[in-house]
Amino acid sequence: MAFSVGITGGIGSGKSTVAGIFEVLGIPVLYADQVARTIMHTDPVIRGELQRLFGASIFVQDQLDRKKLAALVFADPVQLGLLNELVHPAAIDYARQWALRQTSPYCVKEAALFFESGSAEGIDLMIGVSSPQALRIQRVMQRDGITREEVLEKMRAQLEEGLKMKLCDRVLINDERQLLMPQVLSLHQDLLLMAQKKMQRS
Repeated sequence: MAFSVGITGGIGSGKSTVAGIFEVLGIPVLYADQVARTIMHTDPVIRGELQRLFGASIFVQDQLDRKKLAALVFADPVQLGLLNELVHPAAIDYARQWALRQTSPYCVKEAALFFESGSAEGIDLMIGVSSPQALRIQRVMQRDGITREEVLEKMRAQLEEGLKMKLCDRVLINDERQLLMPQVLSLHQDLLLMAQKKMQRS
C-alpha cells in the first residue's frame, strides 16, 4: 500500500488548491466530498435513507438538491450527525479501497472532516492547510454565493481550525502573503523520502 497522506483544514482554507498542486506533481488525489456526493447519488440504500431522513423533496429530477440538504443539516447539529453517520462509513471504506489500488510512492486524500469522522486512522501523515478566518469567509462567500452567516454556520459544524492544525503533522500557510507553491514542493520532496523509507521497512 502506498504511503498515505491526508490534507485537511477548515472550509475555505484552500485544501483543494493544495491537493490540485499534488495532482500536477503526478500524485493521485482522492477528494472526499466528491466521493460522498457520488455515494449519495448512486448508492440505492443511502438514497433511500436520505429520503427517509430528510424527505423525498431533497431529490429533484432524480438529482440530490445539495443546497437544500445543506440548509437542513448545517442549521441542526442532530440532522448533520444523522447525515454523517449515514455517509461517512461508506465514504471511508471507498477511500480505503482506493488507497490500496495506488502504485505511486504516496497518495493523497483531501477531506474537511478527517478528525471529526474518525477517518484519520491509517493515514501516515496529516497535512493541515491554515488560513485566517476572515479570508476563509470571503473565499467561501464568493465561491458558493452564500451569506457570511451561512459560512459561519458551516464553520461551526467543523472542528475549530486552531485545534485541527495542532492535530496535523505538517501545516501549510495559505494566507495570500506566503507563497503556497514552494511550501508544497518542499513537502513533496519530504514525502517521497518518507514513502521510500516505508517501502524499505515493509
